[in-house]
Order: sequence, then C-alpha cells, then structure tokens
Amino acid sequence: MAKVLVIDDDPSLLRALRLGLQAGGHDVTTATTGEHGITQAALIAPDVVVLDMGLPDMDGIAVCHTIRGWSDMPIIILSATGAENRKVAALDAGANDYVTKPFSMPELEARIRVVLRGRGADADSSEEISLSCGALELDLVHHEVLHDGVNVALTTKEFEVLVFLARHSGRTCTHQMILSAVWGTGYGAEAQYVHAYIHRLRQKLNDESGALIKNVPGVGYLLHCDDDA
Repeated sequence: MAKVLVIDDDPSLLRALRLGLQAGGHDVTTATTGEHGITQAALIAPDVVVLDMGLPDMDGIAVCHTIRGWSDMPIIILSATGAENRKVAALDAGANDYVTKPFSMPELEARIRVVLRGRGADADSSEEISLSCGALELDLVHHEVLHDGVNVALTTKEFEVLVFLARHSGRTCTHQMILSAVWGTGYGAEAQYVHAYIHRLRQKLNDESGALIKNVPGVGYLLHCDDDA
C-alpha cells in the first residue's frame, strides 16, 4: 500500500502502530527520536510520515519544519493535546493533518488515504485542467464552476480560494495557508479576508450549513468531498 515512517517514543504505541499498519499492507519503518526520524525520512523517502508531537530530543513541529526544508512528503501529526494553538502551529509548519490521541487504527488509515490522494493530485498539478470534489466540478482553464451540474458564477478571488481548498480536499487548511496561496506571502494575519470569502462561497454554493466547506474553529477550513473518509 504505502511506505510509512512512524516517529514516536512511546514503545507500546509504536508497536501497535507498526502492527496495525503492517496488517493493512503498509511497509512500516519506525524511529523513536526526532533526529533519527529525520535521518530515516531522508534515507527511505517514505510516502507518508506519522509524527508524534512530543519527542525526547526535539519538538515534533521542529521535525516537521526540518523535513519541509527539503521534502513535501505528507506528514500526519499525532498529539495528546487538541489545543488550537498547537494545531495551527503544526499545520503552518507544513503538516498535512493533525490527529488527537486517542484515535483508532481505521481513523489513521483513512487519514493516510486522504493525504496520499492529495499527494497524487499535487504531483499532477502542472497538467491539471480540472478538479472535482463530490458534486463540484472546477474547470481550471476557463475558470468555471459547476455544482450539481449548475454553473456557479464566482469572482477571481472566490475561484482561487475554492481551487486551493479543492486541491487539499479532506485536509484542514489554516487561514494563513489560504492567505499565502491566494493573496500572497505578505499576508498572514488577515483572517477576516478568508472568513468573508468563505461566507460568499457558501452562499453561492447553497452551503449555508457548512456541510461542504467545513469550519475548523480557530484554525481554518476544510473542503469535504463525498468520497473523503
């Protein structure tokens, strides 16, 4: 299935993850420190990294930053805390997803599937002419959007926000990630811009309930496709 690197210093959890992921057909490599994990990531080039936030030698966010300096391999953070500031810091450091302990093996496997799907889309992004997400169809050449087969008129910025969310469907996108991608790297504290455009998108897509564009309180937004686990 996938080559998975698990970086965690808890022996019992590490063993459970290794056995559970191997049972799912994955090729699993483990590391118990941040430094060892970084080395393994460079040596084996895993398809996905499952990274614990609390390591004995360095913070998981620092490990994420280091890997992001030379690779875009998907990273799923594991943490015992669901504090918003930690989630935001991890996602802004480049993590693709954030899982709060305790969690089930089926949940982790589902999240691995989502980030691997997103990586496949990113790899083909240079040749993209369209994107689909459930009932949404985005024509990247003509900047047109169909929702349930009906054309939806969007402004340029609305379209760019929706495309960014669609390219990362199933993944939480922080306010800063959206701002940097759509408005430029000079933006980062203007979360109200994102809120305003999401509000307008929801109105135009008849998504006032937020079932399609989900709010992650204090963090950002997630585009939910019908086939996302």
